[in-house]
Amino acid sequence: MFGRSIEYKSAAQMRHMVDAGKVTSDALDAAVAAAGGGATTADLNDAAASVLKEAGATSNFLGYYGFPATICTSVNEQVVHGIPGSYVLKDGDMVSIDGGAIVNGWHGDSARTVIVGEADPEDQALSDVTRASLWHGIAALAKASRVGEIGCAIDDYVNTTVGHKYGILEEYVGHGIGSEMHQAPDVVNFRSRNLGPKVKPGMCLAIEPMLVRGRLETEVLDDDWTVVTADGARAAHWEHSVAVHSGGIWVLTAPDGGAAELAPLGITPAPIAG
Repeated sequence: MFGRSIEYKSAAQMRHMVDAGKVTSDALDAAVAAAGGGATTADLNDAAASVLKEAGATSNFLGYYGFPATICTSVNEQVVHGIPGSYVLKDGDMVSIDGGAIVNGWHGDSARTVIVGEADPEDQALSDVTRASLWHGIAALAKASRVGEIGCAIDDYVNTTVGHKYGILEEYVGHGIGSEMHQAPDVVNFRSRNLGPKVKPGMCLAIEPMLVRGRLETEVLDDDWTVVTADGARAAHWEHSVAVHSGGIWVLTAPDGGAAELAPLGITPAPIAG
């Protein structure tokens, strides 16, 4: 991805991305609601696909480099890119659901982690910290000069505020998003000396920290998609797509633009004008 130019969007284009973000959020709502004991991961996929179809939107996952499903469902030690299928969810399973939508040629991308039934407190804490680190990264973007400040904020929250309990994966990072799902720049989730490009209006970023309870080493299964922790430790994944515009930031894949989650962090998102 390095060396590619950044796509800066107009206000009108970002409003199309608001529409794509809403459909993405609705599809993930449906998948999360379907994630009960006895459901298969294919059931979650079907629930998300139904929302996209009803909205007249297209999945940006289905067929992407041959990916065979509408969403990714990554269970327990699976970190990301899990393929929905016949696996039957049971009490205590931890499922990261990642999906997106295309509306009028513009993309949304978001991920959530859900725990089925009674949660292991350690799994719940992992998910909660991952989610909170995402919002700290988004809040940092609102004031950032450089994209790398997002990763600094995530790293500081996980390793200073929480205290080195979890590992932040460095192999898998966020990305620009717009007329394609994956664009420049890379959005790392850790502190780096290279802070990357300047933050400018028209920039849209998918921020997606992935945290693990164990070691950072991962492996890819024989399906050539599913990424798992090498030690079998559980993982969590949270993601939002965020627009930077002349009036501030707006979380494209949150129904309220991120207002409720950003308020405690001192940030007020601004709707995209024009």
